[in-house]
Amino acid sequence: MSTNTTLQIVTVFLGEGGTGGNELGVFPDASGLPGPSRQRIAADLGFSETVFVEDADSGRLHIHTPAVELPLAGHPLVGTAWLLADSGRPLDVLAPPAGAVPTWSEGERVWIRADPDLAPAFDTRRLASPADVDALEGGEAGVDLHVWAWQDEAAGDVRVRVFPQEMGIGEDEATGAAALRLGQRLGRALTVHQGTGSRIDVRPGPGGTVEVGGRCALLETRRYPLP
Repeated sequence: MSTNTTLQIVTVFLGEGGTGGNELGVFPDASGLPGPSRQRIAADLGFSETVFVEDADSGRLHIHTPAVELPLAGHPLVGTAWLLADSGRPLDVLAPPAGAVPTWSEGERVWIRADPDLAPAFDTRRLASPADVDALEGGEAGVDLHVWAWQDEAAGDVRVRVFPQEMGIGEDEATGAAALRLGQRLGRALTVHQGTGSRIDVRPGPGGTVEVGGRCALLETRRYPLP
């Protein structure tokens, strides 16, 4: 017999004026749910990522795309950190499978700090201009494609699109893992403009880490039948 549990839907990496934002499903109490069940639920929901919180006190959680489980990802961790804080349970550290990830707030933005080498890898390609990025009609089979171009190099503004097809996602609206990797590659503070209007703030952290942050908002809370 199935039981109902709470599902909360958060939008992560909102742009200026509330544009963009990547929807994230979060189960704040998913203790003991086995991996195959989590994967079936993530595929059913269809969000680019779904988070299953095993223990809200320690921040232990799992991250699933519609196709695979990820050890680390920026969009789910920023969104979950914001949601826990918004619900009165703020944490200084989250614990995905990759290990401890510090988190904190600065004004309206929630930040995480992580080792980019622990994030999913992408086929990253620099294009000549933002227009070339926008002209792409889709990704490539068998490739998690990440394309970018300078929008304003002096200001650190980049235009980005990500097509993580091997993760079961056609095109991602805002990709924290790709932002971690790009921050490592370029070694400087960046403002990532991705998708239809999302914004990811990126800056170098201590010891080779990279910090990513953004604005979030709660879209919906509903009940979901667990298997």
